[in-house]
Amino acid sequence: MQPRLWHSLLWDLDPMVKGTFVENVPWVKVILGYGRSIQAPFLVLDTGFTGDIQVTSKIATELGLKVTGISPTRIANGQIVQMPSALAIAAMEGRTKVIEVLISDSMPLAGISFLAKFSYKATVDCKNKTVTLERMV
Repeated sequence: MQPRLWHSLLWDLDPMVKGTFVENVPWVKVILGYGRSIQAPFLVLDTGFTGDIQVTSKIATELGLKVTGISPTRIANGQIVQMPSALAIAAMEGRTKVIEVLISDSMPLAGISFLAKFSYKATVDCKNKTVTLERMV
């Protein structure tokens, strides 16, 4: 990683992460890195997804992710599918964590395990169309 770039991305963030709604779907921006690549994709905040992060194969390719395994994953319709998985670094509010990334051509997702790793409390206000992630200490 380029230290100055990481430093800039890590410390120039608001103290609370704010997402947005698009057509009744809550989205949050997550900084992902692997090797010398950094991406900041918007991901659907999916409390039904128990994993860390799921990205599209396009995002995985742009990051240069290396598949480290295949994870059996139960999808929304109850079916279990085999998904390639990789490790990456996620950065939120000046903190970094190693995360598991599932690679799929469906929606990019941020799940419950991701929120737990960063000690976030998610507030999704459907009435006012706001999303906030607040770190709980």
